[in-house]
Amino acid sequence: MSELRRRPSLRQQRCGPTRHAIPCSLQRRVERMAFILTADSRHEDVTAAFCNYREYLDSRGHIFPSSAFQLATSSWYFDASDHRCPHDAWLEKLELFESSSGERRQERTLSLQLTLLGAYHDGHIELRYPEVFSYALNLTRGEQGHRDWRYDELRVSDNGHLIHEIEWWGPHSLGTWIIEASDLDFRWIPRIVG
Repeated sequence: MSELRRRPSLRQQRCGPTRHAIPCSLQRRVERMAFILTADSRHEDVTAAFCNYREYLDSRGHIFPSSAFQLATSSWYFDASDHRCPHDAWLEKLELFESSSGERRQERTLSLQLTLLGAYHDGHIELRYPEVFSYALNLTRGEQGHRDWRYDELRVSDNGHLIHEIEWWGPHSLGTWIIEASDLDFRWIPRIVG
């Protein structure tokens, strides 16, 4: 296996107030070995970035949550010519659900669902995180919404939790979301015309 790059991101180098204000507690819990995000200079050599990412996925497949692993290793998820790919999709809805059980409803679990309008506007993408352990949702300038889902990356923590990092862009970076969850379920809903 070729050597995997391991370098701190700007968020790791400057814990505290950062450009996107990701809380330090979440930064420390998130394994930061990214490959295909903007800060990782993916634009300099996209092929090498995805090759390194694929090696990372293969090396962690045994602990990766199964649905997220299938998504990250699919031939279409990162292919912007595929209508199901989230690149350039627009956020339409973010829903948080806090379920409860127990005698006093004291046992709580959190789940999250995103609905995106696909980049080609011919369908919707639903992303569901069945059990969420932590999240940081950042938006620095929301005058025109979140704009485009630029890049995202699926990683896994040492304890087997999915780490999903999402970049939102317009003419410049607008924010970063980091979601730590049990897994990720994907659904494509084609728009019915007529």
